[in-house]
Amino acid sequence: MQWTSTLYRSSALAFGLALGICTAAVAQKPAQAPRTPHRMANRSSMAAKPKPQSTFRGIAAKLNTTPDALESAYQTARQDNAKLTRGQFVAANMLAHNLGDKNSSITSQAILDGLKGGKSIGQTLQGLGLSATDAKAAERQADLDAKAAQRQATKPAT
Repeated sequence: MQWTSTLYRSSALAFGLALGICTAAVAQKPAQAPRTPHRMANRSSMAAKPKPQSTFRGIAAKLNTTPDALESAYQTARQDNAKLTRGQFVAANMLAHNLGDKNSSITSQAILDGLKGGKSIGQTLQGLGLSATDAKAAERQADLDAKAAQRQATKPAT
């Protein structure tokens, strides 16, 4: 019985020493700097910044217009249709650019009016005379063209 009580005491002593060493190690860890109101204000103001107008730079070059003109047209279209997204606006302009020569009824405004009426871009294109297959292919091509224009605009000048 004496060797078991010695074993318990030794275990308790070892556990106590281990706990003390861990506590000392954690206490020596460097403390994080407290957040000051100034830092918090900077972060919140950074998150609230609107996108710069240069976001239309690539697509504007593809459409032979200026980023400011596209930004202005987008803001006007958003006043007419609050649910309009930037992507839908770019797609409407790209589709009108790609298909306007073949079908004069396909204009940016006609596509935007269809979106305002609750139709999808594909449904709007079909309403303007394209088949479902052609509408899908046109949407896919417009998406590829817009992405290529964006990549071209973000590529560093060489």
